[in-house]
Amino acid sequence: MLSLDAENFTYDRSWEQIESMLEKAETKQTKWIMDFHNARANNDKETMKECARNKKALEGVIKTLRWTLGDRKIQHPLN
Repeated sequence: MLSLDAENFTYDRSWEQIESMLEKAETKQTKWIMDFHNARANNDKETMKECARNKKALEGVIKTLRWTLGDRKIQHPLN
């Protein structure tokens, strides 16, 4: 079992901070999607790969934040 460094956790984030982070993550994800489509229109494969990686990473962030906030559609962020 993984041991957490309890002394490194403050547990002092507010719901507003978590909701704000979710909003920022969703906005950033939308930007990566738009950038991907622009790169595809320009046949810029390197930028397309970067956009796809970042969009996918944000999916995990968004899913975890939604789970933290109690989104009923997210049963477990690792599934």
